[in-house]
This record gives sequence, structure tokens and C-alpha cells, in this order.
Amino acid sequence: MVTIPRLSALLVLAAVVIGLALAPVYGETYAIKVATRMVVFAIFAMSLDLLLGYTGLVSFGHAAFFGIAAYSLQIFSPEYEAANLLVALPVVLGVTAAAGALIGALVVRTSGIYFIMVTLAFAQMLFYFFHDSQIAGGSDGAYIWVKPVLALGQTVLLDFESRETLLWFSIAAMLAVYALLVVLLRSPFGQVIQGIKVNEHRMRALGYDTYRYKLVSFVISATVAGLAGFIFACIDGYVAPELLGWHESGVGLVMVILGGMGTLLGPIVGAVAFLGVEELAKERALVGPLAENFQIVIGVFVIAVVLLLKNGLVGTLAGAGKPPAPTPEDETAGDKS
Repeated sequence: MVTIPRLSALLVLAAVVIGLALAPVYGETYAIKVATRMVVFAIFAMSLDLLLGYTGLVSFGHAAFFGIAAYSLQIFSPEYEAANLLVALPVVLGVTAAAGALIGALVVRTSGIYFIMVTLAFAQMLFYFFHDSQIAGGSDGAYIWVKPVLALGQTVLLDFESRETLLWFSIAAMLAVYALLVVLLRSPFGQVIQGIKVNEHRMRALGYDTYRYKLVSFVISATVAGLAGFIFACIDGYVAPELLGWHESGVGLVMVILGGMGTLLGPIVGAVAFLGVEELAKERALVGPLAENFQIVIGVFVIAVVLLLKNGLVGTLAGAGKPPAPTPEDETAGDKS
């Protein structure tokens, strides 16, 4: 875990939130959509950071829960009327949590490369299940014809047909997830899972049931990923099997690494930076002919961050102003003195 000065973290988070919340000021529907996608993937990346950065579990199939939530909303939503958010969201999160508990009960028994492969295998199984079956449109995907609303009786408080409303709701959800995970990681439970990452054998020797702790962490992570999938399905009202593919899981991992593992704030910045560079790389006025192969620009950006910033974009804040770590030569000189 990388410790970031609290004031620095709050300033960075405030800057990101204000920048995203002001997207409607630009007056373009596409800008609002991009900002909402950034928030969604920030939530998704935070869920993955809980596993990767704090519990020490590298999941390459985390998009399974992202996609399960999106499909659950599509299946649960009435065809010609809006689903009530007060009912739809708990149902979707409950389905995702149940899937996380079922899959987690099996995959958490493995570790290392085996954990990576088993999570990937489960995600691909679910991908082909939705791709080859006609449950929700098969390979063509399916539409949510009427997006959810938050209603009390006949009074509609929030309507996700409004892109501005969906953006602000997603930002509020992101802040809630961030606060929840901060509290969770400072609790005794959070201290245990961080200890498991450092030395699981020692934590087991101290009497902790590491399997249960890792399973709970896995389920919480899956549920947070489900929240991201729920909001994503509301952006365009469309779900497709690709949401469960390994590519989405890989993108989430890249965002976590870009921002800084074990920081919570890092995944938010990583998601905004990754998708922001992606949008800029598509602009011919900025990158010229490379706009047709924008992945090259993204690749160069990712490589540069990994090579130049050891702890990611946000992780470097932790090292700012700190004296350099002592080298072996320094320690040897100290012993001689």
C-alpha cells in the first residue's frame, strides 16, 4: 500500500470531481457521455484495486461482474416502462454479490498464476454464455428501452434519461464508494487483508482464517464492480457480451497500474487519464495520421508512465518531499561508523 498525504489526496480528488461535474458546461452530449464513462471506470478500477492493491489478488476476469450487473439490469427492467432505482439497484447488486460469492468460493482457494487463470476462465465462460444464448440478444446484445428512474410514488426525483442527471449520480456513487473503501481499509478487516497481501502465511499463523477474509474482499470488490456495470448500462441503454470479455478486465488493470496500486485515488486518476488520452488520441488535429491508430498513442503513454513513474500517477505523491530510501552502501557505511 502506498500512503498519500491526506491534503494532497483531497486536492487531487476535488480537482477530478469538479472537472467531471463541469462536463455539461461544455454543452456537448458527447462530453457528458465521456465524463460519465470516466466515472464508471473509476468505480470499476477502485473495485479492482481492492483486490490487487490491498488483498494481493490479481483478477483477470473482473469484468464478469461488470457485465453481470449490466445484463441483470437489462433483464430486470420492464420493456415499456422505467424500473425504479430503489428496487433495480439493490436487485442488481444482490445478483452481482451472489455471483461474486459463488465464483469467489472457488477461485479464492487458488493463488498466484492459478488465481489469474481461473478468474479469466470464469469470465470467458460467462462471456460465451451470453454470446451464444438468446437470453439477452446473444452476440447482438440487447437494449434497455427505458432507463431507470428514482421515484417515490408518482414523484420522479431522478430520471436517467437525462445525461446530466446520470453523470451527477455516478459522481455521487464514486465518492460514496471511495469513502466506503477508505473506512473499510482503516477498519480491522482492512488491516487484515493488507496483512494477507504482505504475508499470508504469517497471518494464518496468527490465527486468522485468510480464506474467509479473501472471500469477503472478493465479494465486496465484485459488488462495487457491479455498481459500475449498472451505471454503464444506463449510459446508452445497451449491453453486449463484450462487457464480460478479458479486454475490459485488462483495461481495468491498466487503469489501476497507471494511477497507482494500493491508493484508491490512483484508480480514479488512472481511469480519467486513460480515457482522456484515448479521446485526445482520436483527434486528428492533435496527433495527425496517428488518429486512425490511436492505440499506438495510448501504448506510448502507458509505457512512459510505467517507466518514469514507479508508483503510477498518484503514487508519486507519496514520495514527493520524502528523503530517498537508504541504499545498501549507506547502510554499510552506517554500520562501520
